[in-house]
Amino acid sequence: MNYFVDTKGYYGNYGGSFIPEMLYANIQELQDNYLQILESESFQKQYRELLTEYVGRPSPLYFAKRLSEKYNTNIYLKREDLNHTGAHKINNCVGQVLVAQHLNKKKIIAETGAGQHGVATATVCALMGLECIVFMGEVDVERQQPNVKRMEMLGAQVIPVKSGSKTLKDATNEAFRFWINNPDSFYIIGSVVGAHPYPDMVARLQSIISEEITWQLAEKIGRNYPDYIIACIGGGSNAIGAYYHFLNDTRVKLISVEAAGKGIDSGKSAATSILGSPGILHASKTLLMQTKDGQVTEPYSISAGLDYPGIGPVHAHLFETGRAIAQNATDDEALQAGFLLTRLEGIIPAIESAHALAALEKNTFKKDDIVVVNLSGRGDKDMGTYLKYKDVYLK
Repeated sequence: MNYFVDTKGYYGNYGGSFIPEMLYANIQELQDNYLQILESESFQKQYRELLTEYVGRPSPLYFAKRLSEKYNTNIYLKREDLNHTGAHKINNCVGQVLVAQHLNKKKIIAETGAGQHGVATATVCALMGLECIVFMGEVDVERQQPNVKRMEMLGAQVIPVKSGSKTLKDATNEAFRFWINNPDSFYIIGSVVGAHPYPDMVARLQSIISEEITWQLAEKIGRNYPDYIIACIGGGSNAIGAYYHFLNDTRVKLISVEAAGKGIDSGKSAATSILGSPGILHASKTLLMQTKDGQVTEPYSISAGLDYPGIGPVHAHLFETGRAIAQNATDDEALQAGFLLTRLEGIIPAIESAHALAALEKNTFKKDDIVVVNLSGRGDKDMGTYLKYKDVYLK
């Protein structure tokens, strides 16, 4: 079974490039050049140097002793929250800005939900002296104010999107519209979604996470693979980054945790693997939440970064083939897991990451299992939400 993209941009039945005619030239330019750029010695040298000296990689693989004792197994946290800007998003942004420079693009556009991708994009654009425009749903602008202020301080123009549910889906729609009207700009997509080659390019750039896990585990326990990797999934960039080097190693079980929101059957959820069906979303064929006549269903999650009606085509393929196990966590379960980590390990996770942590309560592990949870981001941006529920969960 092949879990990587084919020459036509597909992962099994999912992927491809369903784009307006006005974007053909942009996408074709990227398809023709991205692999040559990513694999070039000059790109790799600059990319690796920036990851080390600017981002602060490698991120630690931390043995969570008290969490491990609670679940009677061996739990390691891949600390992407310790990256510069506070999440895994910076890995992809550094890489895509370098790709943009290789293609002589001067204006960068991006979409963001939780704001971490927007902050990371604005950060690298400030570093490289590039113009940056970030589209963000009005609802997310309100609930992620600290990240909005960070983007503005970094020099980015943040454009609130007032259409639809005013969240990530709508921000992505507006970014595509802007790109169509401004084809000289470079669109940095923040997850493994969109037209080929974006899912593959983002996956390759995020694969630094699993690359580090292999040698970090070898140093710590004498073997270079875990028994389980757990990651949250909206579009799915942090998840594929943690899985990438283990996709063909069936000794490693992959658990992807989606946002169940108020509950699978509540009408307020973003659990695509259960509620979704095949269709076209943001220029690729994937699983998405939609009505019988193909209209996209509005997603819901307490987490702005998981509030998305689809998943990346690579994850649709992993679910369909059974390579990855799709699970979900409600708002309540994620908040409980977030507060638990805070009190047991002194680490406040992003609410997105707390969804992954919630899987520890839903699965039974052996005492000698090695479980890696990808802690994709830190909880600074979510303090307003955490404080709102503090008295409920910290009794």
